[in-house]
Amino acid sequence: MSGRTQLMWDEAVTGYDFGRDHPMDPVRLVLTRSLVAALGLDREVAVVEAKTAGESTLRLVHREDYIGAVRAASKDPAAADQSYGLGTTDDPAFAGMHEASALIAGQSVGAAEAVWRGETLHAVNFAGGLHHAMPGAASGFCVYNDAALAVARLLELGVERVAYIDVDVHHGDGVQAAFWEDPRVLTVSLHEHPRTLFPQTGWPEETGADSAQGSAVNVALPAGTGDEGWLRAFHAVVPELLADFRPQVLVTQHGADTHFEDPLAHLAVSLDAQRAVQVACHELAHEYADGRWVALGGGGYAVVEVVPRSWTHLVGIAAGKPVDPTTMIPESWRQEVYARTRQPGPMRMTDGRSPVTWASWEDGYDPADRLDQAVLATRRAVFPLRGLLP
Repeated sequence: MSGRTQLMWDEAVTGYDFGRDHPMDPVRLVLTRSLVAALGLDREVAVVEAKTAGESTLRLVHREDYIGAVRAASKDPAAADQSYGLGTTDDPAFAGMHEASALIAGQSVGAAEAVWRGETLHAVNFAGGLHHAMPGAASGFCVYNDAALAVARLLELGVERVAYIDVDVHHGDGVQAAFWEDPRVLTVSLHEHPRTLFPQTGWPEETGADSAQGSAVNVALPAGTGDEGWLRAFHAVVPELLADFRPQVLVTQHGADTHFEDPLAHLAVSLDAQRAVQVACHELAHEYADGRWVALGGGGYAVVEVVPRSWTHLVGIAAGKPVDPTTMIPESWRQEVYARTRQPGPMRMTDGRSPVTWASWEDGYDPADRLDQAVLATRRAVFPLRGLLP
């Protein structure tokens, strides 16, 4: 391995813009990149502009007719074909949509290539993690599924086992669907229960096709789950599965929409717990994947208060320069926040809940606790398929 941690960044990703009133405001990307710089983390990484994903790369996951529909809608948004999920409320068509979406995909693919080829040990693309896009349709603010494309490219390069861990509040349905029949890919998604949140999938019983039983893992968390329950669920499922699967590369998706201030979901997780899972993913990559780690962004709609801090922590952890939660945020960044959004920016890199503690699964199962019930449902559904005890 040579080179520092790579941060994939190109200002043009801010062209991924569904419009003024859409929750996925690209200002969240601008402010994250700016906070990374304000804290000096861009001096600790190699900032890389990856090339846009071409047709052959996109077709590793997406159907040719769908790519054609995205191209057509990109040129003429008014003519978007809604049968492909384009021109809808969630995924409005916009000029340049294909180019911006393919650039984000190219960054995640480039991150995966760099990690596997030994050019870097860790790579971060916080503009990525668009995990809902399906092979033949846009969905849930996602046009091209960069996360699935990164995994598919790793397989094309000869990787035999890839683990994908998704801690977005929404089920990682598009990535699961892409590898439903492929035992070379372990997909694990921790998300709010499908009874209460889009996309209404991600039940514990979804465990993969007959040819890949036990390769899809879903932890459906009760609405209202907070730090202790979220971390308990993560540690009750993920490390044991990775120890069994032994991935050669770990790809993780870090949607920041689990946060208690996120307007589109119903979990109650703090920034400090999000940081704790980022640290855990870093450690798990070193323990089970020789350190090979591709870290992506994802959802997150508290675009000032939460997203920039969460993903800046992710960059710092990947760079080997973790930001202390008590760090005060530079006034220059807070002034930029106000200039761009007319909102006050946060003062510190913490929600005041650090260190975060939780009870391990080994400390005992409480049959009356809804969180424990959810974890046990997942373990019972998947672990025996992998030869593990539930």
